[in-house]
Amino acid sequence: MEEEEEEEEEEDDFEGSEVSKKVVVTKSASSSGKKKLVETKITKKTVVKKGGKDGNGGQKWTTLEHNGVMFPPAYQPHGVKMLYNGEPVDLTPAQEEVATMYAVMKDTDYATQAKFNSNFWQDWKKILGSNHVIKKLELCDFTPIYDWYQSEKEKKKQLSSAEKKQLRDEKAKAEEKYTWALVDGVKEKVGNFRVEPPGLFRGRGQHPKMGKLKRRIFPENIVINIGKGAPVPECPMPGHNWKEIRHDNTVTWLAFWNDPINEKEFKYVFLHPSSSLKAQSDMKKYEKARQLKDYIDKIRKTYTKDFGSTDPTKRQIAVATYLIDRLALRAGNEKDDDEADTVGCCSLKVEHVKLLDSKKIEFDFLGKDSIRYLNEVAVEEKVFKAIGDFQKGRKKSGDDLFDRLDTNKLNAHLKEFMPELTAKVFRTYNASITLDNQLEHTDGSIVPEKIGDYQRANKEVAVLCNHQRTVSKSHGAQMEKLEGKMAELKALREEIVIDLERARKGKPPRKDEDGKTKRNQSPEQLEKKLEQTDNKIQKMELDMKVKDDLKTVALGTSKINYLDPRITVAWCKRNDVPIEKASSKKQKKKKKKSSHE
Repeated sequence: MEEEEEEEEEEDDFEGSEVSKKVVVTKSASSSGKKKLVETKITKKTVVKKGGKDGNGGQKWTTLEHNGVMFPPAYQPHGVKMLYNGEPVDLTPAQEEVATMYAVMKDTDYATQAKFNSNFWQDWKKILGSNHVIKKLELCDFTPIYDWYQSEKEKKKQLSSAEKKQLRDEKAKAEEKYTWALVDGVKEKVGNFRVEPPGLFRGRGQHPKMGKLKRRIFPENIVINIGKGAPVPECPMPGHNWKEIRHDNTVTWLAFWNDPINEKEFKYVFLHPSSSLKAQSDMKKYEKARQLKDYIDKIRKTYTKDFGSTDPTKRQIAVATYLIDRLALRAGNEKDDDEADTVGCCSLKVEHVKLLDSKKIEFDFLGKDSIRYLNEVAVEEKVFKAIGDFQKGRKKSGDDLFDRLDTNKLNAHLKEFMPELTAKVFRTYNASITLDNQLEHTDGSIVPEKIGDYQRANKEVAVLCNHQRTVSKSHGAQMEKLEGKMAELKALREEIVIDLERARKGKPPRKDEDGKTKRNQSPEQLEKKLEQTDNKIQKMELDMKVKDDLKTVALGTSKINYLDPRITVAWCKRNDVPIEKASSKKQKKKKKKSSHE
């Protein structure tokens, strides 16, 4: 059960909002072969059956109890009227709720995108009805609602510390019963137990469904999984009932429901990544990747030999395996426990691959979550020729590049080398081996320098895996703020140097900006102060460099899903770096377990 997540971004606090992500188009670096919103999450995958991930036949638990899921609060109308053609208009609570979802996005990139606006309008006008005065989106002015929303945000900011604490305490109290499950009598932390509030779908990249309305989820949409004889979780909405109660001990999910945007997909509630079941699953995944190193040479020799095979299927398998191995491409059409179908190597179309000069190939396609994969790489001559041959004949731009191959055939071939080997193991293997190789070349002398080295090594993995993110709106302001602090530190350093020179000569202290005489300090005290200031300047310079270097890559996904935590733990121990310095809260829990392996 491999769970993927992207780094969290700033989220609007309107009830119906979703994390804001923008279109990302960056070019990945090539690889030569060296290789919402709480502490947990809801994950999803495509399900072909009626719903509920089937287990692999093995029993995962004997007893299971939990308290179900937490629903978002009901919508509270604010009564602020938007304008249509310059005139105020009346909206029902349902119409107002969706209008507010759109209004709060007034200053985002989404509000400027035709696809987002078109999808929003198509869904909103169904709620408005054919008799409503609003007929055209372009005549709508959502500014009054936007201004109300900004005012509400400001009011929250102005709350006193005591008021904010009271709200946090009330929130924690309401959530408490959902945060734990009893698995075989052991108290385990639950992942994201919250049902997402309704909102406008954003997705990642140029998602074709951006702007569509995510409907509200009710108990009738949710399947609960508990042990036989365990008390059924209380339905928190009076007059409603759970869709179904199951007792399937071959799976580890606690609840699931249809994705409101993609009905063929399901959203799951799992145990927290720090739980024993998830830790066992992760360890099995990383062990499998570690085992691959004993077979990788034979696999590479075989696919290199088969580049020139006269058997077209064998030749396509060879080239596909090469691309998956050397570029860490996803296989495509391969579904993990918590992810949907992805466009990857086996599902590439002729139009996704362009042959360039000097044995270089350009890949350009929308991968997982509609993130664009744009990469120009040099390949072996036989691979270049083979891909050219795969594009010839009667194939059109939309035809499959690997027309004799699918993920099942590829995985069946890989299992001939190593038991249970599948294409996705290469991604974990190459991500981990890349981190390990990069960490061999770290040369920082102090902890901040070493952490910078670690982050840059992690960046190479993120680039390899195409884990991108757009530069946040606040990046420029954050860098400006850091530059201001740096200027203050450098000015302070100059002051200390002058005071130190005077102290060494026995001169009295100078006056400060307010005209008051500075405190008399010995040369030793000032030397210590100078050293401390130099360390602060050095640390800030490193922090600024790392922050700027990493502005377009998302490190969290690879850290959580593809990097064997034992590599990081071993590096931290070798370099006297506290493990928590190289990890987020969620990663620390994984690495803590690994440190005992």
